[in-house]
Amino acid sequence: MKVAIVGVSGAVGQEFLRVLEERNFPLDELVLFGSSRSAGSTYSFRGKSLTVKELKHNDDFKGIDIALVSAGASTSREFAADITKFGTVMIDNSSAFRMDDDVPLVVPEVNPDDCKVRPRNIIANPNCSTIIMVVALKPIHNLSPIKRIHVATYQAASGAGAAAMEELKTQIDEVMNNKPVTVSKFKYQLAFNLIPQIDIFLDNDYTKEEMKMHNETRKIMHADMAVSATTVRVPVFRAHSEAVWVETEKPLEISDVRAAMEKAEGLVVEDDPKNSIYPMPLFVAGKDPVYVGRIRKDIANPNGLTFWCVGDQIKKGAALNAVQIAEYLIKNRLL
Repeated sequence: MKVAIVGVSGAVGQEFLRVLEERNFPLDELVLFGSSRSAGSTYSFRGKSLTVKELKHNDDFKGIDIALVSAGASTSREFAADITKFGTVMIDNSSAFRMDDDVPLVVPEVNPDDCKVRPRNIIANPNCSTIIMVVALKPIHNLSPIKRIHVATYQAASGAGAAAMEELKTQIDEVMNNKPVTVSKFKYQLAFNLIPQIDIFLDNDYTKEEMKMHNETRKIMHADMAVSATTVRVPVFRAHSEAVWVETEKPLEISDVRAAMEKAEGLVVEDDPKNSIYPMPLFVAGKDPVYVGRIRKDIANPNGLTFWCVGDQIKKGAALNAVQIAEYLIKNRLL
């Protein structure tokens, strides 16, 4: 088994290295690719030093079984043909191919069988906020089809990359020391603030991030459900939180929903309001599952319920999900 990481120097690329090592992923050789700036740098994996190769239009992917790609949408589009032409399965973390009809969009806990049909040998990793939400939605949808979803997200700086996390650290220091605040990666100062915009605004006044949640959720769940999102950047380093309101075709008992969530793969229920137990990003950062709590009836909708969920954006929201897709391919002999 020969695996490549494309975009290894970024936050998700670095997380790929950690996740592959943590999970003892069954590979015989790992090849690292990056931009001309990253080429020649070295990273440690399983006690060995690996040198980054420059990503070029050539035959470097010949013999590689799986490529874990996180180098941005434009790079993914430019190099997809080079990566896949010898049979490599490209698991792409960018937005480049997510809504293409001939590219499966996969969360292994929700729709793993979609991996089986991949005409272009590309599998897309969904948007981080979508991944975290659909893991929690799946057990509800199994009890009664979901008709409508409203969600407000509270998204960490990590969603904007490693440089954004560093900027938040810098801003906190600058504010606390009465210095001018550096603003580069965000529209406004993020430290001690909330920014109700992630990505650009579209013609309908929703942001691109909000429409990703609408479109991707419907594709992953294979359902004609309405999804309305408000996405907010918050001064947290690396775990996204979401408040979700769901309307199902028939009313559900909360005890049944909680029981289904407790049995669901990749989901951990932390829900004891009397003892102030619920998920928080401070304690979820660095962990694999999606955590869910505050599960209750929606008092504004007889067929509604609401919950709060938290997941590590870099891990389950990106690198881990891609590695789980790769594990599914190997386990089910789909390479």
